[in-house]
Amino acid sequence: MRLWSLHPKYLDTKGLLAVWREGLLAKHVLDGKTKGYKNHPQLERFKRQENPVEAISQYLAEILAESERRGYHFDATKIVKPKQSITISVARGQLEYEKEHLLSKLDVRDPDAAGRLRNTKRIMPHPMFAVVPGGVESWEKH
Repeated sequence: MRLWSLHPKYLDTKGLLAVWREGLLAKHVLDGKTKGYKNHPQLERFKRQENPVEAISQYLAEILAESERRGYHFDATKIVKPKQSITISVARGQLEYEKEHLLSKLDVRDPDAAGRLRNTKRIMPHPMFAVVPGGVESWEKH
């Protein structure tokens, strides 16, 4: 499961589809609708929120918006609109780590997208994340 902290605009089609699918799985986990993945480390930042299901729904709402900007038709009925805006901190080092991780995938799948991302000086986070100083998250396998 990869719930990117990066802005979804950097993802290629395969990456956007995957994060939508994996985000929906995360929503099911946080909503208690599945037994697997309960202890997946990438869910921790959502679990720490007052309402984890609303937090992952807000995350998915931006994935949905990106899909619509690209002319895709994801099923909007799979998520609920959060009652309030939620902001989660993400360390600058985490964003840089994810940029490199995504670049390794894009180098193989979409070299043009890799080139554009490689030339991006200041990587943007997913809109629900606020960038703070710091390194890579402890839950990353690096």
